[in-house]
Amino acid sequence: MVKVIEENVFKSEISEGIVVVDFFATWCGPCKMLSPILDDLSAEMEGKVKFIKVDVDSCTEIVNEYDVSNIPAVFIFKNGEKKDVLVGFSPKENIKEKIDLYL
Repeated sequence: MVKVIEENVFKSEISEGIVVVDFFATWCGPCKMLSPILDDLSAEMEGKVKFIKVDVDSCTEIVNEYDVSNIPAVFIFKNGEKKDVLVGFSPKENIKEKIDLYL
């Protein structure tokens, strides 16, 4: 299962390697649909890609810094730098394809 992180560790979590960040909310239907897909990808890509979740309701500083206005939003970071963003629900194949571009 992809871990939910707090604001104070966000920068250190994304600082190295490929990190996929799921910006979500507990009340968001499409976010709930996306969660098992990201859990699957996390298991499949273990050791190559780190997956984390950020709750938009409790991490407003990060949300504002990265201008997250729609959820679910999946950000792909490489060594702390934002490389790509997928907004809305996406099928597993599309997400994996995007991540593979940065491996």
